[in-house]
Amino acid sequence: MTAFTDEEGRTLRTAVFGAMVLVSTADPGAVDEESRAGIRAMTALSPALRAVLAAAHPELPDGSVADVEAGVLDALRESVAILAAKAPAEASAFADAVVAVCREVAAADGQVAEAEQAMVAKVADALAAAHSAS
Repeated sequence: MTAFTDEEGRTLRTAVFGAMVLVSTADPGAVDEESRAGIRAMTALSPALRAVLAAAHPELPDGSVADVEAGVLDALRESVAILAAKAPAEASAFADAVVAVCREVAAADGQVAEAEQAMVAKVADALAAAHSAS
């Protein structure tokens, strides 16, 4: 199993949980259903990454809604870079899994709002840009 520093683990948790929060809050809706859907969908992540995510409480960036969004998108990009350096086989799978988690969150209440689709696209774009840069 790949070892991650505390800071790397924090970045990974911010990325995954933050992405779910961004999608969930993009359109007011069934937050409980969305949260449960996101947690269930996290099985798409590798067991090693699920262990890192479970190791501590996630932290979201401070500030305005825009600050939180920017911080989470940065954490997503940083996470891909961390994985590309430490566990290259995980990097692509991580991006696909996070997007799948976000799609599950968006669809949890039976419909996907335009704002949720737009946020899933932002998450996917951040992950893709980071993956192509690594």
